[in-house]
Amino acid sequence: MFDGVRTLYRLTRGDRVAEDRPTPHTVIAQAQHRTLLRYGSDDEFAAARSARRRPVLLIPPLAVPARCYDLAPDMSVVAFLLSIGRIPYVVDFDEMSYADRHLGFEDFFDDIVPQALGRVLDDAGDDLDGVDLVAWSLGGTVAFLTAAAHPELPIRTITAIGTPLDYSVIQPYPLVRTITRPIGPTPIALALRAMGGIPAPLVRAGYRATAWQRELRKPGYILRNADNTEALARMQVIDWFQEVLPGYPGKLSEQMWTNLVFHNEIATGVLHFDGRPVDLSSITSPIQLFGNHRDAIVSWAGAHHGVEVFTGSAQVRFTTVETSHLGLIAGSDAAAQTWPRIDESLSAFDGAHSK
Repeated sequence: MFDGVRTLYRLTRGDRVAEDRPTPHTVIAQAQHRTLLRYGSDDEFAAARSARRRPVLLIPPLAVPARCYDLAPDMSVVAFLLSIGRIPYVVDFDEMSYADRHLGFEDFFDDIVPQALGRVLDDAGDDLDGVDLVAWSLGGTVAFLTAAAHPELPIRTITAIGTPLDYSVIQPYPLVRTITRPIGPTPIALALRAMGGIPAPLVRAGYRATAWQRELRKPGYILRNADNTEALARMQVIDWFQEVLPGYPGKLSEQMWTNLVFHNEIATGVLHFDGRPVDLSSITSPIQLFGNHRDAIVSWAGAHHGVEVFTGSAQVRFTTVETSHLGLIAGSDAAAQTWPRIDESLSAFDGAHSK
């Protein structure tokens, strides 16, 4: 009882009820919006290298901290990958400010991610035949655009978790398109340009709005789990995650609105950036998709549409994991269903390449 009272007191003060323990990692390269981290010890790295296990590059969503892949010891896909003998790398896009308003999708798929891929192979060994990309939410969009725009890159497989691939079936976008259709996309694009993007406070408020039920239930959850430090620690991790979401840069915000939401180009498979087409159906790498019916951010149909888009892929698989948007990549549902399926898929290609 007294432990529970002390825990509640620490919560009211804003203290962490459990120590923050990020997975050990090494900074491979550091620069603005493109810091590359390699997770694991030197011994783990040497063992994976000796076994010729392909490196995994995790691409975070835009306007989400790279720690999404390592929120806590039991909410860490990088820790899981290490446990199965793989070396995960994460490219960190860092904070976005008004000074970054010039950044668009092209900066990520033409420059930042290709450079990260090259650095991964330089570090892991360029005699390997490719890198496996794993990405959550809009990180999957960046991964697909990179693979489509640069077929020469050594991308072995792509795993996209909760990535929106048809905005016409993801609320509230159909309603927004209907309301703005008489005036077209330009007024909102100009407003985004004037703001220099979508500021972090708006991103955080929007994310919380999708989880309003969680916020309402939180007081009762805290009281029920006053003696359960692990449960409260997980709650605090999610609270922290919501509080540190960065903003979207200006040009990219305009492209998200115009290309993705208003014109829904991604659903057709061909996106246009300043007149330059990027055809997702040209991707030949095997693709693994994840989605769920309980996701308040990306509907199951919006994620599943990739089965129709990636017609050029050697293989497209879709897995349903019923959980929240964040739960697809972090937490008990991810640990029980998402992560093992990723391992199963990558191991199958390891076997295919060893024959």
